[in-house]
Amino acid sequence: MFFDELVVQTAGERNALLGVPLIQNALQGKVNRQAYVEFLTQAYHHVRHTVPLLMTCGARMPDRLSWLRDAIVEYIDEETGHDEWILADIRAAGGDADAVRNGQPSQATELMVAYAYDGVSRRNPVVFFGMAHVLEGTSVQLASHAAEILRKSLDLPVKAFTYLTSHGSLDVEHTKTFETLVNRLENTEDRAAIIHAAKMFYRLYADIFRGVDEVTA
Repeated sequence: MFFDELVVQTAGERNALLGVPLIQNALQGKVNRQAYVEFLTQAYHHVRHTVPLLMTCGARMPDRLSWLRDAIVEYIDEETGHDEWILADIRAAGGDADAVRNGQPSQATELMVAYAYDGVSRRNPVVFFGMAHVLEGTSVQLASHAAEILRKSLDLPVKAFTYLTSHGSLDVEHTKTFETLVNRLENTEDRAAIIHAAKMFYRLYADIFRGVDEVTA
């Protein structure tokens, strides 16, 4: 099945992401509050583009993939408002949510978002699913577990972890749906586009975590 191929083909990039020091430190409770708020800041600046990217993806989907549009509509409905959840978490963690809302993303975040728009608009709209595989797959592996560890180590309230805890469970369901969807893709160019995009997004996402480390060290 194509999903299994996607996992195998991107294993190296996935392992490189999971090995980033910030992620490993978070899983050991060795991340400070500043780093957590910075992580949420960058999450806000890419999550706020999820719905616009999905809309662009749906609008550019060719007729041969029209069956994907229903899934995109459902995805839009589920993802709407998640950027506001992140801002609420930032407030609960003692950060300045208004400054984040009106601020600029890091260079790494800006590059990942730009790559997503370019891929969906110029190359093949299924590129979005390469990004979804990376972000949601990483969330399933790390989010809920990291949230519990960080909550204790940082002594923050539960309401400061809405984004991580909700996405840990929500993305489990998304991953199951994702697997079903991509396994229906038969065109070799579509499959190649998703694999290539996933490899790139693993690297781009890893750079975001490295950037958080650099500014909060």
